[in-house]
Amino acid sequence: MTAVPVATSAATTGAIAAAAATRAAKMRDEEENMTSYNKDDLDGWEFKIIRSNLARFGKYEKVKEICEQEARAGWELVEKFDDYRLRFKRPIHMRSKDQFLDFDPYRTSVSSGGGTLALIIIGIVILLAGLVTFAAVYFSRNHIRIEPAGIAMIVVAIGILVTLIALIVSRVGKKGTGVR
Repeated sequence: MTAVPVATSAATTGAIAAAAATRAAKMRDEEENMTSYNKDDLDGWEFKIIRSNLARFGKYEKVKEICEQEARAGWELVEKFDDYRLRFKRPIHMRSKDQFLDFDPYRTSVSSGGGTLALIIIGIVILLAGLVTFAAVYFSRNHIRIEPAGIAMIVVAIGILVTLIALIVSRVGKKGTGVR
């Protein structure tokens, strides 16, 4: 009886993983092909892409803040791919000033220090623990017995709920700013 919900959960997980892999491959291809450079464009320059897993670059203030920080190391914004990625370039001779910076000039990701994501994860865990506790107390007080298939369906539903919450959280600030 539990084979259908477990198979559904595995299929859902597989589909999510496949979609993520396809998206990552598309992003890598886009990064390589979106901007073409000739030999003269590359001579004397170095490039990097800064990523934000939580779509922080959807907010103009965040893009401006990152550009100001990177400018201290000589990096110039070349283009904004989307709310997750910014491409920078700088003259190679600026490397000599790196030792005086208070941040890594070769960083390739920015985050909120993990605090926001950690709070979201903790909140989800507390919410799910509370729901499970409430359900256990409610069912035991009312002498309601749940069949194993029902438990499996509840686990699948919780898994889908967590996946949807994660997708929503990952899209926070998704609207672009038009900065390129």
